Amino acid sequence: MIDKLLKHFSPTKTPQSQPLPGSTQVPNSAGGFSWTVDDWTRLDRFLILGSEGNTYYATEQKMTRENAESVLRCIRADGVRTVARIVEISHAGRAPKNDPAIFALAMALKLGDLETRRAARAAVPAVCRTGTHVFSLAEAVQVFGGWGRVTQGAFADWYTTRDPASLAYQAVKYQGRNGWTGRDILRKAHATPPTAEHDAIFKWMTAGWTEPVPETVPETALATLVAFEKAKRADSAAEIVRLITDHGLVREAIPTRFLNDPSVWDALLDNQGRGMPITALVRNLAKMTTVGLLAPMSPALRKVVARLTDGDALRKGRVHPLAVLNALTTYRRGRGVRGSLVWEPVRQVVDALDQAFYLAFDAIEPTGKRWMLGLDVSGSMACGMLAGMPALSPREGAAAMAMVTARTEPAYEIAAFTGKLVKLDISPRQRLDEVLRATNGLPFGATDCAQPMLYALENRIPVDVFVVYTDSETWFGKVHPAQALKEYRQKTGIPAKLVVVGMVANKFTIADPTDPGMLDIVGFDTAAPGILRDFAL
Repeated sequence: MIDKLLKHFSPTKTPQSQPLPGSTQVPNSAGGFSWTVDDWTRLDRFLILGSEGNTYYATEQKMTRENAESVLRCIRADGVRTVARIVEISHAGRAPKNDPAIFALAMALKLGDLETRRAARAAVPAVCRTGTHVFSLAEAVQVFGGWGRVTQGAFADWYTTRDPASLAYQAVKYQGRNGWTGRDILRKAHATPPTAEHDAIFKWMTAGWTEPVPETVPETALATLVAFEKAKRADSAAEIVRLITDHGLVREAIPTRFLNDPSVWDALLDNQGRGMPITALVRNLAKMTTVGLLAPMSPALRKVVARLTDGDALRKGRVHPLAVLNALTTYRRGRGVRGSLVWEPVRQVVDALDQAFYLAFDAIEPTGKRWMLGLDVSGSMACGMLAGMPALSPREGAAAMAMVTARTEPAYEIAAFTGKLVKLDISPRQRLDEVLRATNGLPFGATDCAQPMLYALENRIPVDVFVVYTDSETWFGKVHPAQALKEYRQKTGIPAKLVVVGMVANKFTIADPTDPGMLDIVGFDTAAPGILRDFAL
């Protein structure tokens, strides 16, 4: 009789389809029970991973609504702290996309108290670093309440405090998005030009070029505008090349009819990064291959490889590792996720992107600890896109994140789990695209996040730190992950820690918030490897 009672209620072995006795667990989207992260952790998840794209259990609309409600609670609890967190993650380039930060900043700018709105106004230049970011913010504030005095001041500041040369560059490179143009912003914000050069740029943005285009480009802040106007009227690729070389004309200013000419792309590539910054380089690798510029043994290929493997340039350009991984996954496929572009991948470019992925993270020193890296490869992790990147699933992202640790630490095991655990025969010496293919070849199944701890205990593997890459939608196992970790500690005598790397911006976690030996971090936060190291030590 007692056995039957214990079967239905045990603080040490509870099926994941039931809550832990005495805990604050709630039902997750898969039908199991997990904890919920607090709003500040959820804010980080949203700022880094966003909610673009459905997950297996939740629609994009549902995730966005729930995350927005969480952001709003943070704003109401401490608006200034919320704005500071938005700035910290956006300005440091810790997120693969800036849109969630802009979305959250717009909420603070329109829905916060006066102190929060003023903090948000001051934060606009740090979060909205390009014209495209400004247009996205304009669309968001329009939805969240329109244009009050603080909002007008925030947009006016963005245009009036920039030096004229930088403003002209932004005006040419980013002319419109989301139905907004620079003219729309200036008229809404009632911006007053502080100098004669600002006035000339504002007039060009609102009315276009009304004077005859000069024969020569002046050496003033208006040089970018004149070069752009001359490019629109150019008759030959040679003339475009001269404008790029002499005046730093950017790719967005090149008429479409010249973008199939290799000499134009070569000039953009060879112009000390002015015509094509490192982020644009990563985005345009396929196009440069298609037009024949990136051919084996070519000088252009050597330039591209050198720039892609320049760690300082990658970090200064805020090239996010996930953007590199997305480019690698797309480029080696030889066709775009959207559109009709097809190309023959060049091996040296694939190798350079592989190296760039690791370089885009800050350098990490090994801890000397013993690591078990558990990749959730269940059906839910294979569904949808990771952080809005259409070429990547959370499953692929988990494999790539694990390789960062595997390349750093000398003592590690990598395993994949669904309802059971399988050791992965992959090596940090392998190229990332090979690792992703191996991971994708595994069968789908139910989710049991306790498997890494159970496997290590059964096989007597000494582990200091378990790292589980998951969406925390666990439901299948006979014991909760937190219980499995406690049992591992008790039976081995090792005070093992558990780090849960959230790969989706939902509200669930398998980490017990009352256990100081468990930690939640966000997948593809560029700070994640450093946080892992600090926690392990």
